[in-house]
Amino acid sequence: MRESTVDLPLGRIAGLRGGDPSAPKVIALHGWLDNAASFVPLAERLGGIELFAMDLPGHGHSAHLSPGAEYTSFVAINAVLDVADALGWPRFALLGHSMGAGIASLIAAAVPQRVGGLVAIEALGALAETPEHAAARLRQSVAAARALRGKNLRVFADLDAPVRARMQVNGLGEAAARLLVERGVREVDGGYVWRTDQRLTVPGAVRMGEAQIAGIVAAIECPARVLYADPPQSYFPEPLRSARARLLPRGELRVLPGGHHLHMEDPAAVAAAIGDFLSANP
Repeated sequence: MRESTVDLPLGRIAGLRGGDPSAPKVIALHGWLDNAASFVPLAERLGGIELFAMDLPGHGHSAHLSPGAEYTSFVAINAVLDVADALGWPRFALLGHSMGAGIASLIAAAVPQRVGGLVAIEALGALAETPEHAAARLRQSVAAARALRGKNLRVFADLDAPVRARMQVNGLGEAAARLLVERGVREVDGGYVWRTDQRLTVPGAVRMGEAQIAGIVAAIECPARVLYADPPQSYFPEPLRSARARLLPRGELRVLPGGHHLHMEDPAAVAAAIGDFLSANP
């Protein structure tokens, strides 16, 4: 895969592009605080497509939003559609992991005429909130946003410390963690700092309820293949995650042993589970 950029009104969107330019088009969306390198181990095992793995706004090498702007799923949705327009891709399939799978789900529901197929890894739809916790979430979000003012980025003398941090937080092996870190830092005097916009660490102020999310997932018209890791994540447990998958009108669910980043840690198994789905649903 090679470096590729697209200039949008919100700023430059970077990514990794590869595959057959004459083949069906696929846009890949990474998870929260990850970047396009998340798909490097998997991409070389997916044939019959042209893939653009983008750094979502504020992540990787992509531009940060302007001061005062907030990162939401709806900002990401429009960024993805703007990227597709800039690439000249009126129709495409979506491949997403975690947060990226949630965003891909929303796009598939929002513009069914443009999305030929959806592969969602370790998420489907958005994270929900219950009414009784809505006020607490709002307070937490506002407090976290205010606390960011004047906060300085930590400088790492070398890459070993951030690699260890990613390994510990995400349960990743060193090779996968290093892929994400190398794309996720920039060099400064004295070492390295994270490229990621600090505002992405602020929890969202408002989330949809489960009934709203269910309605959106049920409105996804394209063929969809959902891949979950076993054991499930605590924030997306059973039976919720399987119930979400059953809402898909043309969906199928496959469960694979592994951790949350199974597409990086066991790309061969994930590629086999995807098969020719993406090339067959352009």
